[in-house]
Amino acid sequence: MRIAVLGSGSLGIIVGALIKQGGYDVELIDVNQENVNALNQEGAKLTGFLDVTIPVTAKHPNDFNDKYDLVFLLTKQVYTAASLESILPFLHQDSIVCTLQNGAPEEKVASIAGSSRTISGAVGFGATWSGPGVSKLTTKFNTMKKYAFDVGELNGEITERIKVVKAVLESVGHCEISTNIQGVRWSKLLMNATFSGMSAALGCTFGDVLKDSEAMRVLANLADETIKVAHSHRIKLEHMQGKDFEFLELEHQNEIPNKLDFYNEVWGPHAHLQASMLQDLQKGKPTEINYINGHVVKKGRESNVQTPFNQLVCN
Repeated sequence: MRIAVLGSGSLGIIVGALIKQGGYDVELIDVNQENVNALNQEGAKLTGFLDVTIPVTAKHPNDFNDKYDLVFLLTKQVYTAASLESILPFLHQDSIVCTLQNGAPEEKVASIAGSSRTISGAVGFGATWSGPGVSKLTTKFNTMKKYAFDVGELNGEITERIKVVKAVLESVGHCEISTNIQGVRWSKLLMNATFSGMSAALGCTFGDVLKDSEAMRVLANLADETIKVAHSHRIKLEHMQGKDFEFLELEHQNEIPNKLDFYNEVWGPHAHLQASMLQDLQKGKPTEINYINGHVVKKGRESNVQTPFNQLVCN
């Protein structure tokens, strides 16, 4: 089985390197030639809560030369179309494209790769790209190993191919198969809209947000809006990291203090993480804000649910 990690930045380097270490035939694909060169010449250097260098094979999209059986899509959503179109000629009828991106990209991915080839996944850990060939794991290692991935077929079936994807991702950390992947997606969207949104808007780490009472008031309302929008589209949020995210819905503002222990338990292990959107802002790159908080605003507009806090983060 030939595997590609399409988008070998912060998460892609870690995912690709650990899959390679697990004994699979995998190539790390990236448009940054300097990154590709470093990966080929020096290996993937994993730092932070990991300290290992793993020899890998990296490639620029211009150098594709054979078909892939399984593609893990880890590009930012702003680059989804360009990245998938580059690899389309190198997929066969039964190839699998597993999106591990932020937000809810399945509709876009399926429109390009085909719905029969598309499956969905969510990543449960964070990382920071430190330079060519180097990625810093910013989530505690034990947390990553326990909650690394959730994957699922778009129709909720448990198929043989989803079991294959699970087996590959287990090289990185525990992978859970979900029959309600959209519920998982919206739980992950809540995680991104809250702490990633606030980290990017305020220019700080998740831990800094946790320590600030006013930031947490805003964040609690971001979560509440996200849950209400999901419910308006008949989506029930799934448990993630052993927690029921439906608990974060608010009936009254005075309920917020009762939710803070939940936030600290789930996001405390990720306290050192800076949102990838903040990293993009610092580099002058386009962010995924329209695919995260902006997606909540868009879907809220469709069902007439007000989302002023998510709109504020977008602004």
